Formats: sequence, structure tokens, C-alpha cells
Amino acid sequence: MKEKKDQNRAKNGRTLILSMILVFGILAAVVFSLSRSISTEMLESAISNLSESLKLLKGTIEVILKKESEFQKLIAQELAVAEDPDFLIRTYSTNNTMVKLSLIHEGETEGISNTGNAFTAEGLEFPEGKTVEGLPVSKSYVNDMGTWAYTIKCPVTKNGKEIAVLYIEYNYDSFDEALPNRFYNSNATLYLMDRESERFVLKPTGVGERVAGHMNLTDFYRANRILEEELQKEIDIELNQGRNVMFYHDIQNKESLIYMWAVNDGSLYLIGFVPVEAIQSEGRAVNQNIAIVVAVMLTAFLICCLLYALNQRQQIKLRREQEREREIHNRQLGEALHAAQIASNSKTTFLSNMSHDIRTPMNAILGFTTLLGKDADNPEKVREYTKKITASGNHLLSLINDVLDMSKIESGKVVLTIDEFTLNNMISSVDAIIRPMAEARRQQFEVTVTGVNHELLLGDETRLNQILINLLSNAVKYTQEGGSIWLRIIGMEQHSPQYEHFRIEVEDNGYGMTPEFLETIFDAFTRAENSTTNKVQGTGLGMAITKNIVELMGGTINVASREGEGTIFTVELELRLPKEKKDRQFWQHKGIFRILAVDQDEEICQGIQMLMEQAGVAVEYALNGEEGIRKLRQAYEQGQEYQTILLDWKLPGMGCLETARQIRALTSEYIPILFLTSSDQEGTEEEKEAAASGVCGFLEKPFFVSALEEKLQELLTGPDGSEPEEIIEEGALIGMHFLVAEDNEINAEILTELLGIEEADCEIMENGRLAVECFNRAEPGTFDAILMDVQMPVMNGYEATRAIRSLEREDAKTIPIIAMTANAFAEDVKDAMDAGMDAHVAKPVDMELLKKTVCRLIRGGK
Repeated sequence: MKEKKDQNRAKNGRTLILSMILVFGILAAVVFSLSRSISTEMLESAISNLSESLKLLKGTIEVILKKESEFQKLIAQELAVAEDPDFLIRTYSTNNTMVKLSLIHEGETEGISNTGNAFTAEGLEFPEGKTVEGLPVSKSYVNDMGTWAYTIKCPVTKNGKEIAVLYIEYNYDSFDEALPNRFYNSNATLYLMDRESERFVLKPTGVGERVAGHMNLTDFYRANRILEEELQKEIDIELNQGRNVMFYHDIQNKESLIYMWAVNDGSLYLIGFVPVEAIQSEGRAVNQNIAIVVAVMLTAFLICCLLYALNQRQQIKLRREQEREREIHNRQLGEALHAAQIASNSKTTFLSNMSHDIRTPMNAILGFTTLLGKDADNPEKVREYTKKITASGNHLLSLINDVLDMSKIESGKVVLTIDEFTLNNMISSVDAIIRPMAEARRQQFEVTVTGVNHELLLGDETRLNQILINLLSNAVKYTQEGGSIWLRIIGMEQHSPQYEHFRIEVEDNGYGMTPEFLETIFDAFTRAENSTTNKVQGTGLGMAITKNIVELMGGTINVASREGEGTIFTVELELRLPKEKKDRQFWQHKGIFRILAVDQDEEICQGIQMLMEQAGVAVEYALNGEEGIRKLRQAYEQGQEYQTILLDWKLPGMGCLETARQIRALTSEYIPILFLTSSDQEGTEEEKEAAASGVCGFLEKPFFVSALEEKLQELLTGPDGSEPEEIIEEGALIGMHFLVAEDNEINAEILTELLGIEEADCEIMENGRLAVECFNRAEPGTFDAILMDVQMPVMNGYEATRAIRSLEREDAKTIPIIAMTANAFAEDVKDAMDAGMDAHVAKPVDMELLKKTVCRLIRGGK
């Protein structure tokens, strides 16, 4: 049977190879047939392509001139409103394009410039009609730096009156970056000529054989032997009228095409020539490229055939290895069974030793219950005893939960619930639990995220939270008051593009652990024993549960510690990435394409840059306020404005508030500026100072794309108008009437009293059948909801729920039924939902949770 399968695979492989040969043969024939016609068309369109190239170059130069004139107008507007225009001119920084800014006030012949020298307009000639966007442009000249330049002048008007004239000197060399470095593979020449002076003011680097220097049009004619006077006269007529000129002429014994292309209505000209053979070489190059493509295709085909054969051989080898792995796996299962039996014996031994931890809170509960009976008339003592009973009960409940959780792990009943989640939400929920615990002990708690490529992951968020909370709560417990705790999530090198590989580090500078205890820390039912840590009670299961969950996720966990110095736990995980669905609609819809981040930590800036790149948003960053303002100015000069600006709350040098004020002065009031902080600053004095500086709000570190999106959504669209959850929950149960199925009299009595405190009442039925009969007898609307226990005599809660849902009355299908039971595992919740219940509330009853659940089902809809 196996040999027959192998023969079928070989036959299918030969058929596939023959099909591939046929497809590649047809494709090669088509490519060769098209090559001749393409070559002919290339020769005919070469002249047209040259014209199009010159048009593009012309457009590039005109765009640069237009941008320069528009920017000069903006500077003139800025000078018009400035309190001290002269100071603004002196302090204005220049660049490779603008080499000098000067200002002459109305009625004066001499002004000032940013070079510190006095300035006069003498020597500058502004020919009539030579303008850019309505601004006069001077004749080209050689400036103080020995390079060709030109000056644009712009009036400065205030209240409709001209108060000064702004002169800006521009360097022709700035055009060099916009023009091509290699024009027709450096076979062509390309110069830029000022029409008024007929001077060649620029020759791009890497183009042609000669340097422009101080050459003029006459020199160009002489150097290229264009000596016919009639031809020169015709060219002059065309140039004077601002027309384009193109003609053939022999240059250096080669037939060449000379071109003179008008720029800016003929005030500038692109001048040069290209040998005809260079133009025709493009057609030959196309044929050569086609031949190369065909050769590459044939090579690729041969490689594909070879890879297919190697893959088939690898598949056979892989199947054999899998069979060997199954044998090894079966042997490992036997060893694991033996290890489980040893662990079970260890658990039994420990449970006998753990009776002290269980009896301690139970003794407190019973003792304070006795004291309650004696001091029932003393309200203060009653409140004190109640508080201590609650604390002892919660501690006892946590011990029981740990034991049950460990039991489920060892029995293999734990199943990961894989779903999409974001690191932002996970870290926020953990921070909300741990930070108050740390602050209560005056401990510093810091969270950092670096190098993580993807924020949206697939995994069990609840179990990840459990890992972090176990590690961090231990760090809080076993660290002295005033100590420090760090949570770091660090992106690692990805082994596969479908997985995010990262490391979680939880570090503290607390009591530390002995080398002996480190060897057994992840064993079930073990705890560190010394005079300091003995005051912290627990089952000794937290680390064992954490290790089991980590390994269930396919990760690893390690620990390093020294007594008196602290401890660091390291967890490495690889979580699958959800299918690619980058949501860029939000950023495109809001018009956010470029962001400026200013933070002294370059690693944080690079993390923001990497995360936002996946959302299609470009991020530039600066490491201080001065650099940030400089980048902002440069962006405006280049017409590439930022739509959002992020500032670190603790900037060096200029400081965050001053940086924010200066940035706001340079930007539109509609551009959001946000402070990046390590904690929530809402409602503080710092928030008022930030608002006064033009800042729109705060964004907590570590940075996440979703958090920024939510903040911008809030800033750009405003609140959604939904009512806060706390307001909805207030008085949620007042006036409600419940049907309760509960067979335990004490539990029923407690629930009746708790509902009474919330100004609600109930009817108690001691089993499921009585509950069904009571509901069936009652008029529609009598009960607002049903609170259903699960384990009851006669008829359990699941059966009773199904019976109620099958009744022939309108409210039987819609009345909320809430499971209120001690069965608190995930499968118990699923069983309740499958039976037709609407929600699940675990015992002991948490009234706040019950109120939220009732509010959601009755007032908010299921």
C-alpha cells in the first residue's frame, strides 16, 4: 500500500513538471515575439521620451521656485506680525538653499541681514517681467561664496501698508539635488542658463564632460562648433520669445540632438545635447533586458524543478522522523506518568503540612463570629469584626482557588482560550491591579515595552494576566517598603513571521531567595521559609501554576535571585499573530500621515517609529526640544507638515512646557500635541500647565498604537455621549423583585438580607421544580430576574432553566436567568449558557458584580 502511494506521488510529480515546461515554453515564445516590436517602438519614441524628460525637469525647477516664493511670502507674513522683525532676521538660520536673508524698511536704502552685515539692494538687477508667483527675481550673479545665485524680493505689508522689503538670496546649487545625476547614462550634457545674462549657472554633477564654471551661451556655441550665424540668430529669436528649441548638429564628429528648454516663461533655460547613438541604445538595452529576463525565467524553472525533487525527498525523510518522534513521545509519556505519581505523593504530603495555613483564617472567622454574638450592640466592634471576617474569608478563598487551579492543571483539564488581544489592554489591566498594591507599600513600579513589532496578538489574555499578576504580586509581597519593581516586555528576534517572540522580565530589589530554594521554587506546594517571608501566607502554588501555564503556552520561565539584593523572573513566549488586517482607515480618514516624536530616549522613539510604520504613518523623532523645533521648521520649509506631535514629559534642555509653547506657535491650533508620561496626569496641576502651553492631553507610557488612536479619536471627534458605567450601576436593584432558587437556608437568608440592603426583595424556592412552578403561576412582569443555583435536589438549575425556557408564555424566553453557584470554572460557565442562562455569578456572592450583571441584562439588554 505504501509503495503504491509513493508511485502515485512520483507520477503526479512528473505530470506537474511537464505542465511547467509547457507553460514556460509558451511564455518564452510570446516574450521573443514581442521583443522586435518593442525595439522598433523604442527607437521611434526616443525623441518623445527626451521631450518628456525635459518637461519633468522643467516642472521640477518651477516647483522649487514656486516653493521658495511661497515660503518667502510666509516669512514676510511672520515679519509683519513680529514685534522685532530685525531680531527675527538676525536669528534666522540659513541652509543650502537660502544663503542670506535681508530686510530693508520702507523709506530706507540700507537694511540688515542674517549674516550680520549691512545690506543694500544696489547691484541687484530685477529685469521687467522676470517673476515667480508675482515676486520679482534678479539677474543671476556670483555671490560672496563664489557660487551662482539669484535674489527674490517680497514686500512686507501690515494693515495693507508696505512697511519693508524682504530680500532672500538663493543658491543655484540647490537645484543640483533635484536634477538627475545620470542623464542618458552620463552621455548627455545638461546645463542651466540664465536667459538675461546668458550665463550657465549650473551643471548637475555626473552629467556630461565639462563643468559649467563661468561659461556663457557663446562659449557653448564655440565649444561645440555651432558656428553658423543664421542658426545662432534663429536660436536667439526663439529664446527671446521663451520658446523651446531642439535641432540636430554634429558635435565632436557625432550626430547629436541639441535641446534648449524654457523654464519659468523663459527666464531660465535647460541647455545640453545627447548623441543620437545614446538615444538609440535604449532600444538595444530593452532587447538585452528581455533576453536576460528569459534567461532568468529558464533558470528559475530549473531551480523550481530541483527544489521540487529535494522537497519530495525531504517529505519522505520527515515522515520517518515523525515515526521516530512518536516512539520517543510515548516513552516520554510513560516518564511523565511516573513523575506525576511522584508529584501527587508530594502534594499529599504537603496538604497535611498546609493545615496550619487553612486553619488560621478559619479560626479567625469562627473566633470573630463568636465575638459578634457577644458585642452585637457595639456598632464599632461589629464593623471591625466584619472587616476582619471578610479579610480572612477572602484569604481562605484564595487558598482554595489555588488548590483547585493546580488540581485542574495536573489533571490536564486546563484549556487555553485563544482570542485576539492587545498588549495595551493587557498591561493596563495588570497595572490597575498592581500599582495600588505597590503604592500602598510606597514602592516604585515601572513598566517599559521595547522592540515589540506587533501590538495585536493571539493568545489567552486571562492566563497571561494570571502569569503577570502572580509574578508581580509576589514581587510586591517580598519587597520591602520603599523598594522598586520593574515590568519589562522586550521584543526578541522573530523565528517565524507568523509569531511574535518576546521576553517578559519581572525584577525587584527585595529580600531575594537562597540558592537552595531556587532549585524547588517551581515545585508545587513549596514556599520560602525565613523570618521575613513567613509573615506572607499562601499555598506555595503560585509559581507552580505560573510555570505550568507558561509551558502550556509553549514558553519558558527562569529565575535568578540573591538574598538581600532582589529577584528577576524571565518568561519567553511566542504568540501567533492574527491574520494581517492593518487598519489604516482611521489614520487616512483623520489625515494623519506624519508624526513628530520628541523624547530623550532614542529606543522609545524608534519603538514608536516601528509601530506606527505598520499603521502607514511615518514618524520622525528628535532627542531634545531644540532639535524637535528645528525638524518642525524644516518640515514646513519642505511642505511636509506633521499632523500630530508627541512630547516627552521630562525633556532635557529647553523643557517640555517651553518646547510645547514654541511648537504651538509654529503649528495650527488643530494639530494635536500630546505629552508622553509614565503615569496618569489627568486632573493635576501639570495638566493645567500643559493646557496653557497648547498641549491637548497626556498619553501614558509605554506607547501603543491603539492607545494613541483612542486618544486622537477622543480629541478629534469628542465624547460619544455614552453614560458612565458608575452612574448606570448606582441604585441598579432598587424596587426589583427576584425569584431565587436556593436549597441552602443560610445562603438564602444571606442573599435576602443583601438584596434588602439594595432595596430589592425576593421569593426563595428550595429546588428547581418549585422555582419553575412559582414562575409559571406568577403574572407576567412579577419577577425582574431569576437567580438560579445549580446543585439542588429534585431538579437542578440547568434542568429548571430549560423547563422555564420551554414554557408557553411570552416572558419565558426573555426573563434574565443568572446562574449563582459555587461552580466557578470555565466549563461551568459554558454549561450555564448552554442551558439557556444569560450570565454567571460565582459564589460567594459579590454584590457589585451582581449589580453590574443585572444592570447589563435588564437595563442594557442582553
